[in-house]
Amino acid sequence: MATIKQKKPAAEYGDAAVPDSAADIVRTLEHFDAPAPSEFTRDEELSAYRDMLLIRRFEEKAGQLYGMGFIGGFCHLYIGQEAVVVGMQMALKEGDQVITGYRDHGHMLATGMESRGVMAELTGRRGGYSRGKGGSMHMFSKEKKFFGGHGIVGAQVPIGTGLAFANRYNGTDAISLTYFGDGASNQGQVYESFNMASLWKLPVVYIIENNRYAMGTSVSRASAETNFAHRGLSFKIPGIQVDGMDVRAVKAAGDLAAAHCRSGAGPIILEMMTYRYRGHSMSDPAKYRSRDEVQKMRSDHDPIEQVKQRLIEAHGLSDDELKAMDKKVRDIVADAADYAQNDREPDPAELWTDIYADIAPQATK
Repeated sequence: MATIKQKKPAAEYGDAAVPDSAADIVRTLEHFDAPAPSEFTRDEELSAYRDMLLIRRFEEKAGQLYGMGFIGGFCHLYIGQEAVVVGMQMALKEGDQVITGYRDHGHMLATGMESRGVMAELTGRRGGYSRGKGGSMHMFSKEKKFFGGHGIVGAQVPIGTGLAFANRYNGTDAISLTYFGDGASNQGQVYESFNMASLWKLPVVYIIENNRYAMGTSVSRASAETNFAHRGLSFKIPGIQVDGMDVRAVKAAGDLAAAHCRSGAGPIILEMMTYRYRGHSMSDPAKYRSRDEVQKMRSDHDPIEQVKQRLIEAHGLSDDELKAMDKKVRDIVADAADYAQNDREPDPAELWTDIYADIAPQATK
């Protein structure tokens, strides 16, 4: 497990003392250096490759189904960002929770939710995880500890903080992974959550997926502070900036963050420097960036290609073996797409279900 490097503050401040500058505030914080990328075994590389490939192929198929009219409403694809959720999932243990925003299909698959159920929800069918009533942005799985999928920008952050509060209240050592993007980082409820999480030392890892463009505006034009790892400084929350295109770097940072939270030290921020290849949603032509920029990211930093090259060069896998893995993944996705197109639509009576919690009255003596 990664070790936590802690530097003592240069000065101790009493209750009435006020630091004179931002530099003084930083010196009072625990300071974290980004850990070196994890050394993966052959099996870990294969697992990461397969999981990221499943997300990539699933999202490509979802884009096709959207274009064919089988998926309605909004649809936000995760293509390019696969290393973030796969690497973080490798750092978790049984009982840990995940919550995110509306670019959520990759998170669902990484937590172990079935491709059929996710795709069926996208097409609004009975076999979907929300029985066809939630669509792309609103799926849940209590069994997999996945708490959504939320369509309101930043809405998941206070909920994820609440999950961490429940963990602390119930005396468990579970942690909450709360994902949001660079755009959501400017929302007010995010900072209310930071304050509460720091005040109560809640075990929550805030993962900022900085894909550079939010809904279509560059971070340099939308944010006064573009280093999102610093966003928690005024709340005494340490932050680390991570190469979100390298699954090994994500895993190493995830190990460190999980250890920090489980130790009772409170929240931590991981800024994942990543990149989405597609537009913000399926309706976004992404004209705010050049094709050359996107192609350079694909050719130089693609998270799946990095693992593929290591499997070939360091572990001796052949192109034929990797193609066979790709075919198996494509078959899984094709099966999910067939199921999602042919499953029945929800019964109209479903409009009245899942509105209130069904809590049986307690027996009285």
